Amino acid sequence: MFLINLDHVGIAVRDLDAALAEYARQYRIQSVHREVIESQGVEEAMIAVGGSYIQLLQPLAEDTPVGKFLAKNGEGLHHVAYAVPDLDAALDHLRSEGVQLIDEEPRLGGSDKRIAFVHPKALAGTLVELVESP
Repeated sequence: MFLINLDHVGIAVRDLDAALAEYARQYRIQSVHREVIESQGVEEAMIAVGGSYIQLLQPLAEDTPVGKFLAKNGEGLHHVAYAVPDLDAALDHLRSEGVQLIDEEPRLGGSDKRIAFVHPKALAGTLVELVESP
């Protein structure tokens, strides 16, 4: 398994419209993609920065993973996502190394990309998302 790029950095926000307005005001950058992902309980906006993205995440409800994160930690860094060429192979490798996974099998994320999350206990308390980008 090898990481081919930083795919995105996920940031939890309470108000997606307000956060997008601040990014536009402060950095003069706009969202290039926005969608609701019911299966994850979020609305996301992707902001292109170089070859990667900033992903702003607003929970659809308080009892979703991002909603619970906001209640516990407040707004801020939620996860780091790395692009991998073969998500199945990446998960097999991590399992063989005894790494604790949140997702044993890939699932669909934003833009219908295959994703999987690695538990924060696996590495320095950081939630890691793997995004398949062949």
